[in-house]
Amino acid sequence: MDILEKIFGSETKVRLMRLFIFNPNNSFDLKDIASRTNTNSRSIKRELINLTKMGLVKKKSPGWTLNQKFQYLNPLKDFLLYMNPFQHNVLVDKLKKVGSIKFLAISGIFIQEWESRVDLLVVGDHIKTGSLEKVIRALEAELGKELKYSAFETEDFRYRLNMCDKLVSDVLDYPHEKVINKLGIE
Repeated sequence: MDILEKIFGSETKVRLMRLFIFNPNNSFDLKDIASRTNTNSRSIKRELINLTKMGLVKKKSPGWTLNQKFQYLNPLKDFLLYMNPFQHNVLVDKLKKVGSIKFLAISGIFIQEWESRVDLLVVGDHIKTGSLEKVIRALEAELGKELKYSAFETEDFRYRLNMCDKLVSDVLDYPHEKVINKLGIE
């Protein structure tokens, strides 16, 4: 995020651009923007003014929405997608707190595979659901998009794998990256 912050002037601006670009059909009020981006209202207001003047967003009652006619929308979207803010080690560090992770696969937004059923598949022991949800919300705030994720205890995951569970198969049979693979899954 540091590079993007330097290019665009602030972390808040980057988070707002991601929020609007990756949710092109949604309209957001100030409270919703603050919640989804995990930033304060004062910096949001300042950046909304800048993004509106720039033409990327437009005021739409009761909030703001993406201006889908913005001249540089596609190149900006491609750039923001390419500049994924999460290296594998950063994801691993963030997820260490949720339990003993045995397998972590990324797909979807993390590898620009939009048809993927999940963005993140987490398998481990003693997974703390509350902590995982907190990490997911923080990731969503940085990415600007709601994440689709699944989490399983190792025993449950092995059972599903052996039973050819549709969700597990859909993740493993389609494009994904294994970030942690202590289970030796091919």
